[in-house]
Amino acid sequence: MDRRTMPALPDRIQRMLELASDLWWSWNPMPREVFRRLDYPLWRLTAHNPVKMLRMVSTEHLDRAARDPSFLAIYDAAVSAFDQARGAERTWWGNRFPQLSACSIAYFSAEFALHQSLPIYAGGLGVLAGDHCKESSDLGLPLIGVGFMYPMGYFRQKISPDGAQIELYRRLDYDDVAVERVIDPDGKPGRISVPLAHGTVEVAVWQVQLGGVKLLLLDTDLPENAAWDRELSSRLYVVERETRLRQEIVLGIGGVRALRLLGHNPTVWHLNEGHTSFVVIERIREVVATGGSFLEALRQVRSNTVFTTHTPIPAGHDTFPFHMVDSQLARFWETAGERRNTFLALGSHDGDESSFNMTAVALRGSAAINAVSRRHQQVTSRMWASFWPGVPDHERPIGSVTNGIHVPTWIAAAMADLFDRWLGPDWTLHHDDPDFWGRAASIPDQEIWAVRQLLRQNLLEFARERSRHAWRDGEASCSQVVASGTLLDPLALTIGYARRFTEYKRPELIFHDRDRLARILHAPRRPVQIVFAGKAHPADETGKRPLQRIYKDAMDPKFGGRIAFVEDYDLHVAHLFVQGCDVWLNTPREPMEASGTSGMKASINGVLHLSVADGWWPEAYSGSNGWLIDAPAEAGDAAQADALYRLLEEKIVPAFYERDPMGLPRRWIEMIKGAIGTVAPHFSARRMVKEYTERAYVPMANRALSLPPG
Repeated sequence: MDRRTMPALPDRIQRMLELASDLWWSWNPMPREVFRRLDYPLWRLTAHNPVKMLRMVSTEHLDRAARDPSFLAIYDAAVSAFDQARGAERTWWGNRFPQLSACSIAYFSAEFALHQSLPIYAGGLGVLAGDHCKESSDLGLPLIGVGFMYPMGYFRQKISPDGAQIELYRRLDYDDVAVERVIDPDGKPGRISVPLAHGTVEVAVWQVQLGGVKLLLLDTDLPENAAWDRELSSRLYVVERETRLRQEIVLGIGGVRALRLLGHNPTVWHLNEGHTSFVVIERIREVVATGGSFLEALRQVRSNTVFTTHTPIPAGHDTFPFHMVDSQLARFWETAGERRNTFLALGSHDGDESSFNMTAVALRGSAAINAVSRRHQQVTSRMWASFWPGVPDHERPIGSVTNGIHVPTWIAAAMADLFDRWLGPDWTLHHDDPDFWGRAASIPDQEIWAVRQLLRQNLLEFARERSRHAWRDGEASCSQVVASGTLLDPLALTIGYARRFTEYKRPELIFHDRDRLARILHAPRRPVQIVFAGKAHPADETGKRPLQRIYKDAMDPKFGGRIAFVEDYDLHVAHLFVQGCDVWLNTPREPMEASGTSGMKASINGVLHLSVADGWWPEAYSGSNGWLIDAPAEAGDAAQADALYRLLEEKIVPAFYERDPMGLPRRWIEMIKGAIGTVAPHFSARRMVKEYTERAYVPMANRALSLPPG
């Protein structure tokens, strides 16, 4: 079945498909409630995917909904709010910057995490990009995202009986997700061409609607392309270097051409990480092709380009052999004139004549450069100091805009309902105002604690239900059922660790002294349990090994069912984790965490952060909104593990289990209020996007229009 054979919608609810086809529903409760009420079992069966749901729903359900006054009231309210969001009227951007009504901002990223039904993301970079787009829609920014379609998406994870990660890929059915093929000005399916070494690659352009924001997605899986070219956009972060290079050329050069195809001439260009740096190359080529000099073209491109770097170690920045870049761009040089060596020099770094560095291109081609936390800014400034010889650290043109999270996406429904009652139904409009959160002190302790109990129960019920299904379907052994969380205690202090599995994140630090950990987990009347989730990159063998060992620990009787590993970590599982744990554990090797955002998501839901002093946490930690593992990094793993154990033994576990006559952990609840009140305003995507707007987007746009910078 495709959308053309979808059941006919009754006239009264004719706009259901329009609602389903705009991912605005994914972070707004009214449209979600529309689909929940239409057919709740089907809503769950389709993993909250209304497009797929509408392909499967019965005519009887549709007719009944079209006659139900209570359903129609919610439907009408959702449609009205939807129209307002799409119309972008009375927005923050429109009110603050009316002179920029004709401007637009292009935002390039290799991945975007929007909803689990569209698996075009791998991890934190994609989540950050998705949250940036959603908040831009809420604020009314004229933003256009550009990324890849990834027909094979990112892998689904299965864990074998011995704990080995198995990667499964499943081709995306475009009819099941909220994407549409772009139509070009001639009324044909949109496509552009990108020259590569062995010929031209044809690229289809798809579109995702996010309220007032559009996202263009590039796809090389076309029958006109050679088999190897069709695979270029098939999956994220391929390991083979030449394929990776070709992919990034398509993203940068193809992305610019996709915008041009649709008549867009962005006022500001934002590059999210170095994967997107060929945008700079293509834009310079455009100016040179019209007769401009290379230096003038570079000046023009720099003047309205923003670059955000997320990588705190040199090895994490993409580099390619110069000869490989030269070869892949051989046909590109035909329209670049005689400036081949000048173009290639944009990727040189530290006198290395063999490697083309993608971050170097972005640094040379951007007027506004930022890291993603204050500490990361210091690391980044030192890492790229050779670009500004003789310039002191504090004077190098690298700023910081600390990452933030899209609060409406990540807040639990039960927590949002609590805020509606005690802070007012318009609380989301004020959530970046620190003074506003003073009202949180008035929320009754018993109501906060009831929500926290419910959210923990939701997480553990999900883990048990998934285990039950795996057991029923013959996909799990008895020991695997235990490992996946069936023995977890719904009343026990629950620590969560969920993120990409890689060596620098040190997922096994808490196992440094296994006997001491076992004593903490099995303390009489004060049990503790740890729930893990996460994927290792398919090529990261050093990341797969700790994952396998932790999975085996979850089956080890020594830990008595107090450790669990939930497989196939995705956006849906992430929501349950950041909402349902009591403590969020973060133990990266310093200073390798550029920012991190999972702890922000946890904190706004009342999950207390427990972290080393890296990434965003040094900016957020107040002494009463979570805990700091304060052993210095240079002291080594043993010292930091000991500091972690002492915090658990002396502070965290006692505070959680210390109850008053009403059964309430008053000290713990006070910390929950502190976490919400400090993290929600300062580490929200609303604050982040406003910073980008006021520091970079608006000054660049005003310069382009010859307006005052403010």
